[in-house]
Amino acid sequence: MLFGGYQHNIDKKGRVFIPAKFREALGEEFYICRSIFGKRCLCVYSQAEWDKLVEQISTLPNTKSNDLKRFLYDGTFTVGFDSQGRILIPAGLREYSLLEGEAHIIGMASNLEIWNTELWAKENEKYTPENIASIVEELNF
Repeated sequence: MLFGGYQHNIDKKGRVFIPAKFREALGEEFYICRSIFGKRCLCVYSQAEWDKLVEQISTLPNTKSNDLKRFLYDGTFTVGFDSQGRILIPAGLREYSLLEGEAHIIGMASNLEIWNTELWAKENEKYTPENIASIVEELNF
């Protein structure tokens, strides 16, 4: 399971360091793409999690499935780690997610999210204790 948040610099070539505990879970080759969850961040999926996502997309009606595939697959790349534990984020994905300078990397259980740190700070403002408590109430926990 992927969890935790980390801040790392993006170098001039577009590479960012991925913490070791995330690297182990992702494997040698994995996928990076635009988020499909209404956020301007990137998502990183292991092969197994990518396969699950692709399978779920195939259950949608064709018109919806094709729209989602066009958005998702057009901006998806297979990546791997270099010898220093970094990944190269393709230029188009860096532009889409406004990534430069620093990135905030979050484990989301089944995948990673990579955020522009300023966008993450704005997003994170809405996660107040009260808002989270109201969500937890729905779990009957």
